[in-house]
Amino acid sequence: MGPQGAGKGTQAARLAELFGIPTISTGDIFRANIAGGTDLGKLAQEYSAKGELVPDEVTDSMVRDRLAEDDVRGGFLLDGYPRNAHQVEALDQILGDLDWELDGVVELTADRDELLARIAKRAELEGREDDTPDAIARRLDIYDAETAPLTAAYAERGLLARVDGIGEISEVTDRVVAALAQQLG
Repeated sequence: MGPQGAGKGTQAARLAELFGIPTISTGDIFRANIAGGTDLGKLAQEYSAKGELVPDEVTDSMVRDRLAEDDVRGGFLLDGYPRNAHQVEALDQILGDLDWELDGVVELTADRDELLARIAKRAELEGREDDTPDAIARRLDIYDAETAPLTAAYAERGLLARVDGIGEISEVTDRVVAALAQQLG
């Protein structure tokens, strides 16, 4: 978990490779379902085409389907899910149905000025039109309002490891691995 620009996608890919487990990204799931023409993909496409957020129930169903695949049996890393209190409850239900538990939650932290600079640089390098200063600020505000409070809930469960997301990519990875080792024992 962490705000946009904190390095979640980068670190998720590195950790998945390091631990030999798949990264489950809701963005990737959306794209795969849309490309595959699944019923859930068609539904997600309808919302996306109107510029609306895909409803939690659709996202939850896609995550449930993805967690039913064989490659996650040895472990997995979630990237971009859960994003709100409803999705935390849904994830708890999905994992409970599978008789699984979360081992840990990593929150990458970074100050807002650093996040804004990183996202602006990414927008320039990748030509991302959706990364305007106003859009970036709005997404960071949504994170602060909806997602950041989830970390407190995971901390209460004893699952949260907070890691400074600032620095060289390999340094951040080393901090995440050390935090997970301490968290998981």
